[in-house]
Amino acid sequence: MASADAIKKIRRDVQSHLGKMVKLRANRGRKKTFEKEGVLEQVYPNIFVVKVTESPDYVRRISYSYSDILTDTVELTVLQNDKPQSKCGSA
Repeated sequence: MASADAIKKIRRDVQSHLGKMVKLRANRGRKKTFEKEGVLEQVYPNIFVVKVTESPDYVRRISYSYSDILTDTVELTVLQNDKPQSKCGSA
């Protein structure tokens, strides 16, 4: 059950950064990546939600599972003063 323990560790790490600015980088397959900055808005038992403000009129909420971080499909980096501080879920 090493992966279950790893997912619990990732969940605790992500939860400790709730409400902070993060940089989200997701692999969409076939050399396509998605990069946005937003606020880590919610943390649930199986997923986390990042609120991305595209423009003043358009707010987008994106959710991913903790296993996405475990499998390196998603990278979540905490920002402080618009500079990377730490990477969530890294060993």
